[in-house]
Amino acid sequence: VYAWAKNGKKDPELFQNVSEGLRKLYRTKLFPLEDTYRFHDFHSPALEDADFDNKPMVLLVGQYSTGKTTFIRHLMEQDFPGMRIGPEPTTDSFIAVMHGEQDGVIPGNALVVDPKKPFRKLNAFGNAFLNRFMCAQMPNAVLESISIIDTPGILSGEKQRISRGYDFAAVLEWFAERVDRIILLFDAHKLDISDEFSEVIRALKNHEDKMRVVLNKADQISTQQLMRVYGALMWSLGKIINTPEVVRVYIGSFWAQPLLVPDNRKLFEAEEQDLFLDIQSLPRNAALRKLNDLIKRARLAKVQAYIISSLKKEMPAMFGKDGKKKELIANLSEIYHRIEKEHQISPGDFPNLAKMQELLNGQDFTKFPVLRPKLLEAVEDMLANDIAKLMILVRQEEADMPSQKVKGGAFEGTMNGPFGHGYGEGASEGIDEMEWVVGRDKPTYDEIFYTLSPINGKVSGAAAKKEMVKSKLPNTVLGKIWKLADVDKDGFLDDEEFALANHLIKVKLEGHELPGKLPEHLVPPSKRGLVDDEEEVA
Repeated sequence: VYAWAKNGKKDPELFQNVSEGLRKLYRTKLFPLEDTYRFHDFHSPALEDADFDNKPMVLLVGQYSTGKTTFIRHLMEQDFPGMRIGPEPTTDSFIAVMHGEQDGVIPGNALVVDPKKPFRKLNAFGNAFLNRFMCAQMPNAVLESISIIDTPGILSGEKQRISRGYDFAAVLEWFAERVDRIILLFDAHKLDISDEFSEVIRALKNHEDKMRVVLNKADQISTQQLMRVYGALMWSLGKIINTPEVVRVYIGSFWAQPLLVPDNRKLFEAEEQDLFLDIQSLPRNAALRKLNDLIKRARLAKVQAYIISSLKKEMPAMFGKDGKKKELIANLSEIYHRIEKEHQISPGDFPNLAKMQELLNGQDFTKFPVLRPKLLEAVEDMLANDIAKLMILVRQEEADMPSQKVKGGAFEGTMNGPFGHGYGEGASEGIDEMEWVVGRDKPTYDEIFYTLSPINGKVSGAAAKKEMVKSKLPNTVLGKIWKLADVDKDGFLDDEEFALANHLIKVKLEGHELPGKLPEHLVPPSKRGLVDDEEEVA
């Protein structure tokens, strides 16, 4: 994929892959704008090469004893170095669980000077944080595709919050910008959202697209209690996140122990399967996520440039600078509104007002730069042209790696065999039986078949329709059932095909999906050779 400058004067630039393209665009077009208008002092440190090359990361956040560390152990089916589990707040550090040839722990201070790891900018949070940060490396199949960040359990109460010694919410926000998935864990047995947890969720507000919620330990309560807990959780999250969209919640018991209340086993299996598919899709969508995050960052950098240059413009040349600075900070919302109208910028692109006012207090407005249109034009060009060209490359990379997904650990457990999700249920019922499963109910279906006055042992489509519509299933579904049941494609149903059609109606009415192609075990015994011959011809 080639990226040309708008004026066409530059030589075409060849991007070998999405990561390289993003890195070049960031360095040449976005970084100069960020650097000029102090983006790194106000919002987020500069991106490093490792930020563009690293594997997808999953960030786990939750109050203490919600099962974060156990969840990681459940995914990998293996203990990791530095792991501690207990009912009290055991994980008191940020632990980046990553792939390595040998088991080992790298302490925070060594980790932030390693150019190959995407953590160098965490240096800014100081020693109090770095003493509570480490990387656990180990050879594990799951970690070949993703990295997982375990976080300290969030506590309730002011005392513990103050004693951390670093800005916990700011560190989480730093990670949230760079990870591919944020999983918020809640304990169904003791649902409680502390003040610090509310603050953390609000700090992650701009990353709702990455957020998923896990209601863990759901096997410890009855179905009725679970419904109430789920309702309370959604209500609480709605108040904190304050958006009309509903966050995806996965309910289950994410560890390898027997279920205490097994009533909802099928629900937990389906939910775990959905969550695993979501995590497994991360490697394939990683390039798109990085592209999306760079666009978000560029939009914020543009707004930052407009805010800083507007403040500079308003400052007097000689006297009354301090008074004017205070006045401008107090009236920052009006400046936001003016920029919004003047440059047609969405209100959602502006940084948090109160946080911005607080940060501006410590700045010298006279040293702010004026607006430099060329820097903004470069970013506009990047958003309008270069990103569109990179999008083509993203799709190409995705097409080249269709099977790239997380493997190993718990992801392998339910892939095949009788414990795979839905095995032996619905259309899969009777998959490993010698007898034809439809044969069990065939006598009942035969009685109906012979009331339809078959000719030469077959009923017409019109006659079959009269009986099939009694199921009240929509025509689109009945049409698909007819297609599957008419195995010899002669436009009629014999007694076996009619029984099969009724079996598929029963499968659908029980809430299961219909197969795209008729499974081998459902093919009527007299038609098995016929289907094989048709497949050979095809």
